[in-house]
Amino acid sequence: MRVGIIGVGLMGHGIALNVLKGGFSLVMMDHPGNQPVDDLMEMGAGQQNSPGAVAADADLVILCLTGSPQVEAVLTGDAGVITALKPGTIVVDCSTALPESTERMAALVAAAGARFLDAPMTRLAKQAHEGTLNILVGGEADVLEAARPVLDTFTENIDHVGGVGVGHRMKLLHNYVSIGHMTLLAEAAAQAAEAGVDSQVFVDVLAKGGGAGAALERLRNCILTGDASDVPFAIGNAIKDIDYYREMVGDGAGSRTVADGVSAAIGAVAKAGHGDAYVPELTRLFRS
Repeated sequence: MRVGIIGVGLMGHGIALNVLKGGFSLVMMDHPGNQPVDDLMEMGAGQQNSPGAVAADADLVILCLTGSPQVEAVLTGDAGVITALKPGTIVVDCSTALPESTERMAALVAAAGARFLDAPMTRLAKQAHEGTLNILVGGEADVLEAARPVLDTFTENIDHVGGVGVGHRMKLLHNYVSIGHMTLLAEAAAQAAEAGVDSQVFVDVLAKGGGAGAALERLRNCILTGDASDVPFAIGNAIKDIDYYREMVGDGAGSRTVADGVSAAIGAVAKAGHGDAYVPELTRLFRS
């Protein structure tokens, strides 16, 4: 199976690396947003200059992009993926996207004679490079089984969560909970610092009680030392994911009061010029 990938950023680079380590041929789209790809080229990866050219060279195309506008442009634009899909090709969208958009894109891929999975990721760039991502797959079971040999190269856990679009719905639920927990904890850490509470005491007390969990472990180093590198995820991207969640919920389908609050809290930080800062830096940026 020949594999194409579009979006070789922090996460996509790790995916590409492990696909190559798994013995698959790989072609990437050349793009200024890519991470350095010299190591991938040395391992035998090829490059093409358009999404359609990548699709023409591949039996399975992985998208690892910022969000729905980018996915739609790559699939449907001039020289887009859909213009060059071969019958039976599998498109695997590992981006974080709006489910409504995902369902429309999947229908267009199907109309072109190809197959589609939404397979957004959880975990971070470190796990992408280690080949231990979790993915949440929406789509038909037989398509997942056909794609599994490739997906296995960069994942630890593959959860088939439902039909097309459900993968992205589950990803937005996951990121809402994850980002929401980190935002709440960062605000508490900022208040603790303002009140003169020793940061080690703050962390130790939470770790032994109801504040224990993944959010605390991800923010621990930043609270104690100011090092935000454990979560290389920009505040601007966090806002995008929270606002995708809010759009998915809509105005009448259920409560989103807490999500609105998270969006307002981190949105104010981004408007103050800190959208490129990593999420753990909220522990500092929430201080007055």
